[in-house]
Amino acid sequence: MVLTADDIRQLNEKIQSHSSFIDRLRDETARVIVGQHHMLDRLLIGLLCNGHILLEGVPGLAKTLTIKSLSQAVQAKFSRIQFTPDLLPADVIGTMIYNQQQHEFIVRKGPIFANFVLADEINRAPAKVQSALLEAMQEKQVTIGDTTYKLDEPFLVLATQNPLEQEGTYPLPEAQQDRFLMKVIVEYPTKEEEQLIIRQNVQGLKGPQISPVVTMQEIMQARDLVRQVYMDEKVEQYILDIVFATRYPEQYKLDKLKPLISYGGSPRASINLAMAGKAHAFLNKRGYVIPEDIRSISKDVLRHRIGLTYEAEAENVNVVDVVDDILRAIQVP
Repeated sequence: MVLTADDIRQLNEKIQSHSSFIDRLRDETARVIVGQHHMLDRLLIGLLCNGHILLEGVPGLAKTLTIKSLSQAVQAKFSRIQFTPDLLPADVIGTMIYNQQQHEFIVRKGPIFANFVLADEINRAPAKVQSALLEAMQEKQVTIGDTTYKLDEPFLVLATQNPLEQEGTYPLPEAQQDRFLMKVIVEYPTKEEEQLIIRQNVQGLKGPQISPVVTMQEIMQARDLVRQVYMDEKVEQYILDIVFATRYPEQYKLDKLKPLISYGGSPRASINLAMAGKAHAFLNKRGYVIPEDIRSISKDVLRHRIGLTYEAEAENVNVVDVVDDILRAIQVP
């Protein structure tokens, strides 16, 4: 659908007035979280796109605290599942238990019945548990016994992975990683931020309590608006060029990448680049997507969708290097 300049201007004004809750959310979470703006923005994009986020970072970088603070600020139901090797699918989705008073089986719902589900250290649980969670993520429903239950809206799975201690873990298969909208690498704080963190924790004072500043209704309205954000055909072509360059690098004069890539991004990569690009524009209070939106989220969207060969590992080439080469090679519209 082609919009006129007047249509885009009206959409812009509408988004500017309806996206004010983003500032409230950022301000409220900043009372507890020091720094980590990149992680918070990516979580907000997941919330606006109805997409799940995979966070990877060493312990102690406030991943759990950020997710919990966000759920409190949104007035949502939060649950945390600590994944361990002895976890069972029933521990996640729920099970039937026998009620002796009533002489019948009743359903005990699991922690997956929440708006924000934090799957802590997802790579510690065996494949059967991971697939039970990922099925719920994809279908947005859970079957316990003979009954199928719809999950609450919004339903957001925020999984964390620890890149250290890979012994005894069950790494997520590529096909399952593909179901996450983004894979976000959580970085260390800056020196100034860490100084503030030390002061806050050493004083031993009870930290500020997060108050609900956004309603579910505002989130659902924002999701509808994100889909309305205008994306020009040239930006669509730019997304396709980026994704196709991960599959057929030789067609984009990137012959050096051909022996380094074992497989490129799936059609989900294109869909998620477009959706995350629209959400990024919304976060910046714009009613239209610009190429910079796509460039800024491309690494997070493609990081877990490109497979590298042994040759790439031997040459110390990682996925971010490959995405950087592709972004440099493809002409920006």
